[in-house]
Amino acid sequence: MAPGDGEDDDLLAQEWAAMTESSGSGGGDADLGFGDTGSTRVLNQDEIDSLLGFDDGTGSGGDGSGLAAIVNSALVSYERLPMLEVVFDRLVRLMSTSLRNFTSDNVEVSLDNITSIRFGDYLNSIPLPAMLSVFKAEEWDNFGLLTIDSALIYSVVDVLLGGRRGTAAMRIEGRPYTTIERNLVERMVHVVLGDLSAAFDPLSPVTFRFDRLETNPRFAAIARPANAAVLARLRIDMEDRGGRLELLLPYATLEPVREILLQMFMGEKFGRDSIWENHLAGELWHTEVGINAVLDETTSSLREVLAWEQGSQIVFNALPSSLVNLRCGSVAMFRGRMGQRNGNIAIKIDSRITKDQG
Repeated sequence: MAPGDGEDDDLLAQEWAAMTESSGSGGGDADLGFGDTGSTRVLNQDEIDSLLGFDDGTGSGGDGSGLAAIVNSALVSYERLPMLEVVFDRLVRLMSTSLRNFTSDNVEVSLDNITSIRFGDYLNSIPLPAMLSVFKAEEWDNFGLLTIDSALIYSVVDVLLGGRRGTAAMRIEGRPYTTIERNLVERMVHVVLGDLSAAFDPLSPVTFRFDRLETNPRFAAIARPANAAVLARLRIDMEDRGGRLELLLPYATLEPVREILLQMFMGEKFGRDSIWENHLAGELWHTEVGINAVLDETTSSLREVLAWEQGSQIVFNALPSSLVNLRCGSVAMFRGRMGQRNGNIAIKIDSRITKDQG
């Protein structure tokens, strides 16, 4: 080893150590994105929440953003049901009249919105305390849910028991509902279900029967959490009192009448066009159809048919007095006797052939 080799090695070691220290001190800046373009950036908690779309707690987040918006967009995009909107509009008009008679007060019912929601998400979003009424659609053999919030419960109880106008309903939170309150709310539910049945009558007759009244959402599970449902939010105002009523119908409940709900609403006939029906019925009477007169039929094997040639004779069992069948396509319609009229072959109809005879 040469005498100067040790000194050169010491200089190289000192330079390598200096380079290592400089890269180590700048490593934090590189992690934060201040170094080269190949470095990564550390996100703080606010940026992570914004990316995931979590609500900041201010209550202003309505549409959602980030990954939460992507996840929520996976909600099944069901087709619009125009006829269902008409049914709910009709329900609002009927409830305005029936609740006025029920409470003997000035009642205004309004429809806030109609949305699609997962059943599990709806149960988790119900503000408690509330009453959940489970009802069954008899003809459709499925269930629905009617939610009455606390404000409407106390308002109805106050009105039915003679509370004065101009005074807010007394609300005692943190206690279970009494038997009187449950009975009064159940009476109102019967009125609403009767109006809902009347709203569906022009579309498809159905009877909504009250099943039970629950205060715990877990006991009101009528569908799987992932199943989609239609949610209609209604507002009921009785001058200075009132509250919200929410009607939830799973898509499985509406499946028997889905084809009808997809129709477009025209006038008060719920999708039917009487002018077109009358025109079609009138034109059908003028439609020309071909009628074949069958004298007789015989069955032959393929070997016999292939053996036919010019001059071959086919023997039928029909006589001049035998009955002749009149057919439209493959459908036998009439039976009669063959004759002549004005030099033309004619058939005199004797009887009509029914499906049992055919």
